[in-house]
Amino acid sequence: QVQLVESGGGVVQAGGSLRLSCAASGGTFTNYAMGWFRQAPGKEREFVAAISWSGGSTYYADSVKGRFTISRDNAKNTVYLQMNSLKPEDTAVYYCAARRGRGPLTNWAIVDYWGQGTQVTVSS
Repeated sequence: QVQLVESGGGVVQAGGSLRLSCAASGGTFTNYAMGWFRQAPGKEREFVAAISWSGGSTYYADSVKGRFTISRDNAKNTVYLQMNSLKPEDTAVYYCAARRGRGPLTNWAIVDYWGQGTQVTVSS
């Protein structure tokens, strides 16, 4: 039903910035909490950031808090992840996720839709 397509990945030097976008289609975007996850080679997928359907609440993993900012533009059916002060350990495939409802942003046990992912590589 809902399709999520990430874009904006690439290669950036440590300390640099990158802005990821996730465009949604095929559903009611405003009724979904949105999140960003990432997975590095050989590691499990980990939570990065989430934003409520209204955009009024956000939640971040400790590893990115203060450096990353999640936002959404419901008029454009798009969620963003602004990544600043990037570190080599931020290198991963970043995935966009959508969850129905207005539950706690900390609860991502159930993810309704996943994007295909976009590669972010931070060089030192």
